Amino acid sequence: MIDPTPDRYMLLADIGGTNTRVALAEGGRLLPETIRRYANAGRPALYPILAEYMRTEGITDLAGACVAAAGPVRDGVATMTNLSWVIEDHAVAQVTGAGTVAVLNDLQAQGHALGYLAPQMVRQILPGTATPAAGASRLVVGVGTGFNAAPVHEAPGGRVVPPSESGHVTLPCITESDFALKRYLEAKHVFASVEHVVSGRGIERVYAYLAGHEDAITPGSQIIAALEAGDRVARQAGQLFVTMLGRAMGDLALTHLPFGGIYLIGGAARGFVPWFDEFGFADAFRAKGRFSDLMAEFSVSVVEDDYAALTGCAAYLQNLRKPR
Repeated sequence: MIDPTPDRYMLLADIGGTNTRVALAEGGRLLPETIRRYANAGRPALYPILAEYMRTEGITDLAGACVAAAGPVRDGVATMTNLSWVIEDHAVAQVTGAGTVAVLNDLQAQGHALGYLAPQMVRQILPGTATPAAGASRLVVGVGTGFNAAPVHEAPGGRVVPPSESGHVTLPCITESDFALKRYLEAKHVFASVEHVVSGRGIERVYAYLAGHEDAITPGSQIIAALEAGDRVARQAGQLFVTMLGRAMGDLALTHLPFGGIYLIGGAARGFVPWFDEFGFADAFRAKGRFSDLMAEFSVSVVEDDYAALTGCAAYLQNLRKPR
């Protein structure tokens, strides 16, 4: 039962390219029973969703609000990458009545969730050879509708999770077939990025390219089903996806040195985990020449909590509201 008392709850929102999840937190703790999911299609902006949620739950003034958006954030303004929404902190404050408002990139929120997730929701898929020191840096890599990553650093003043737009770096090509794909993507999109291949939309592009029917997009769920059935083209697409993911994560690991571990999140990542061993994820990840031994020190885990970004928003907002 939601208590309508003003300033009791904090509002949380996780906005992806397809759906928005909204929930409440109390005392920095996500309240799972308050989670609601809204389709973004046909909606002009985030703010009507927040207003609808508050009416449905019977709440008015809130103690705080934190929004995690799948897109770049600057000076309290988020611009969605795969959605024509702009989210401004002052507008969120106006809708929610919250005195404390934060707008984060969705991967920043995932980074703030580490340490607050149930242990059974984090599954190690690639062990590291070294025992990390307390406070070692970590890395969150998101593979859903798009691709992004965020380092997680423990500093004397608290946790720091810098934003990035890692999905839009250059696609890591090595073989002739890689470069053929790169040229194909450049012809369609001018620039071939990691996200064009290693994402939910990316696997659909790759499958269409390999199948030779560029104008007929097959949904990712059907590609997974075809892969499970042993379909040749689906296996080629899955192999390419896993290889490119391993290379991209290897590059990020050398950039950020996450001795505390790497954490994969997102539906597209989880969908391909069963084929990581068969398609050589570890080899692609660690293929860094004389630094291959160093790469073996980094563990890789999968976060299986769909609401981790909401948990991270709650933790971030609670720490933000603590007296300094």
